[in-house]
Amino acid sequence: MDFEYTQSEQNFRSEVRQFLDENLPAATDKGPVFMKHWLKKVREKRWVGFSWPKSVGGGGGNIMEQVILKEEMSARKAPPLGTCMMGLAWVGPGIIQYGTEEQKERFLPDILDSKYHWCTGYSEPNVGSDLAALQCKATRDRDEYIINGTKIWTSLAPFASWISMLVRTDNFGETDNKHDGITALLVDLSTQGIDIKPIENMAGGKVFAQIFFDNVRVPIKNRLGEEGNGWAVTISSLANERSSIGEVAGLYTKLEKLTDLLSTSKWNGQAAITDKKIRRTLGRFEAKIEAMRLNGLRYLTKQIKGEPLSSETSVNKLHRAELEVEMGDFAVEKLGEAGLQLRNQEDAVRTGYWATDSLNWPTVVIGGGTPNIQKNIIAERILGLPKD
Repeated sequence: MDFEYTQSEQNFRSEVRQFLDENLPAATDKGPVFMKHWLKKVREKRWVGFSWPKSVGGGGGNIMEQVILKEEMSARKAPPLGTCMMGLAWVGPGIIQYGTEEQKERFLPDILDSKYHWCTGYSEPNVGSDLAALQCKATRDRDEYIINGTKIWTSLAPFASWISMLVRTDNFGETDNKHDGITALLVDLSTQGIDIKPIENMAGGKVFAQIFFDNVRVPIKNRLGEEGNGWAVTISSLANERSSIGEVAGLYTKLEKLTDLLSTSKWNGQAAITDKKIRRTLGRFEAKIEAMRLNGLRYLTKQIKGEPLSSETSVNKLHRAELEVEMGDFAVEKLGEAGLQLRNQEDAVRTGYWATDSLNWPTVVIGGGTPNIQKNIIAERILGLPKD
């Protein structure tokens, strides 16, 4: 593993830092006016969709440039590069690889311009972690598909305009391989027959939703890839940006907030940060995050060499899930009763950030596969342990 940067990479890092010096205000006020200016500037730089090919409006950035851009943006706590996060992370790459020219022209510019949100419809009730067992059905009727069924735990659905979803276009078990009968569709959420029911979490947030489809008609031209090839479309889309660099940066930021909180809080009559047990816990958090960073560099090395990433990314996914819960709960515990106050409540500490964070754990823990699923993957595919 070579930890040195090339001259070109160093020049790019300097370019990013100069841009941030010129366009990121020192003040914490980053309201609508600033965000409009910011999104316009980063779009002009082609840093929105930076990993996308230049031919479709992206930045054409190589893997190391993508890492440098993430590192520098995170270090300065800059706003996101675009607001259509699902579109940039998964939907857009899927359209780039499998979409028709008409689909690319219709959808990709809007994703890059942050015009609306996308969500992805995979999970279903009673299916659990076996995504290939999905039951949401799409029946062909001349130049349309008719969808019936439901999706659940769909992130961002209450705010999204479109959904990239998987449906079954054969009868379950009709083929020798249950993955073969799955098709990917791009669906306008304003279509008649779609009912979105937000799911409120313990902190009062409504990021997830259950979506019901009742005879929803979708044009054949909105199919992504060939009929029956939806599994390959999805696996390819989800394989984008899996080095965990962004997750590590976010966890280090969270650790900084936690350390700052404990530096200004009391525990047993003294500054909490001076307590040996508290310092030991913070050290354990930092060690885990650093382990994730080093694992991420290992994944990054494979990506640079053009080698595919597979089950090993479950290790960092598992670490992140544990850290998100442990750090939030630790902060609330040390704050006592005040730590239980949510945002806008009279005695809320840091506007209720830590109480809300502690109750928001399903967002990052369940999404993408629960810890139990990650442990099974690690045991079976990495350690080679028997299933029985």
